[in-house]
Amino acid sequence: MSAAARPLVVGIDLGGTKVRAGVAAMDGALLHEVVEATRRGPGLLAQLAELIGRLERTAGGRVVATAIGGAGVPDEDQGSFSLAPNLSGLDGVGLVGELETRLGHRVVIENDVNIAALGELSDGVGRSEPSFAFVAVGTGIGVGLVLDGRLWSGAAGGAGEVGYLPIGADPLDPANHRRGALEERLAGDALARRYAEAAGETGPVSAHEVFDRAAAGDPAAVSALDEEARWLAYALVSLEAVVDPGLFVLGGGIGGRVELLAPLRAWLVRLGRASVRVRLSTLGPSAPVLGAIRLAIDTATRREREAS
Repeated sequence: MSAAARPLVVGIDLGGTKVRAGVAAMDGALLHEVVEATRRGPGLLAQLAELIGRLERTAGGRVVATAIGGAGVPDEDQGSFSLAPNLSGLDGVGLVGELETRLGHRVVIENDVNIAALGELSDGVGRSEPSFAFVAVGTGIGVGLVLDGRLWSGAAGGAGEVGYLPIGADPLDPANHRRGALEERLAGDALARRYAEAAGETGPVSAHEVFDRAAAGDPAAVSALDEEARWLAYALVSLEAVVDPGLFVLGGGIGGRVELLAPLRAWLVRLGRASVRVRLSTLGPSAPVLGAIRLAIDTATRREREAS
């Protein structure tokens, strides 16, 4: 088979602020990866189509399937994401149908944290742990559950949407219904705002700056991270009581920071749950892309079997 005709797959991690995408061969070998800012509004669909086409040309082959992990619940009827407050550019858009028409190959979608959990299952902690919960904290918070070696997404695909747990902020306030009471407390912008208010900052501050200032000994930043760890500990204890996954794997731009581990474990001790196992993802930001690639390969292989 010529290089130009070799089958490829694309895996995409579609976040509220960044799009990370990779193209791979059918054996899962990653050939090229790119990261760019997420476009707002109707330009998001065009961005995804352009990105997939660019990866296909760069790798020199033919994409046969694309899998997209997005920050929301997959809606099979609409072919897009519901409960996706950070993906406003997809409101009313049949993402799957539009992309399949433009690109001419199979497109599948899955929750972004579930996708990351698949990455951990195939290339990370899943090699030695049959059950675990992947917890991503960044623009929002979500959990991907792997139980006995299989992803559990729930009856309607919404398992792990812990941002809607009625803790952290007032769950009866309609203003907290869009992305959930817990997410209003744990999301990156909430962390930055909590620090800015305590420090009397008038200009914009990012969540990453809060970590940097905590490392430099800023008391307000240290306190803001401790508060983040406290509410994350509450979420983990809640999940442990219901699911008992055996291990929590932390990822995301905030959850994957090593500075959060010590205060998180301290809060787990204070909550009487010192035995809860927590570790950082070793795959880092690559976990969702690797998981999406695995899903795309499975999709392409299944379609090939059905056609034969």
